[in-house]
Amino acid sequence: MSAGPQVDPRGPRFQAIVTTVVLAVVLITQWWPLLAIQTVVFAIGAFAGPKPSPYGLLYRYLVAPRLGPTTEREAAAPLRFAQAVGFVFALVGTVGFVTGVDALGVVATAFALFAAFLNAAFSFCLGCEMYLLIKRFTPSPSGHAS
Repeated sequence: MSAGPQVDPRGPRFQAIVTTVVLAVVLITQWWPLLAIQTVVFAIGAFAGPKPSPYGLLYRYLVAPRLGPTTEREAAAPLRFAQAVGFVFALVGTVGFVTGVDALGVVATAFALFAAFLNAAFSFCLGCEMYLLIKRFTPSPSGHAS
């Protein structure tokens, strides 16, 4: 196990399912206020962590009690990075829709939807994998790659 905060891995997958539905609705309707709300959700997940994010709270209080406890845990840092990547794409998408550059809004939203769908359907967190690759190739303070 890695150092730092740990989370129930079922929570991020639940969050990915909700995010997939939200982003699919945004792509179908191109309703930018919903994408703006999702952008805030991503920001909370990125900067505060998965537990206090709105979908994390839904999972913790409504879903997790029905599933029962788990001993499985995963590191929160890659999840936060994934949320930050989602935040950037959702922000770019929101700006695209708001400024009338709908193609930018659609493409940025589609990228975020693709990543969320991978996690929701296959439990493959693209942002988490990016985080691990970046960490592997980033030199540690002691001068050795981690």
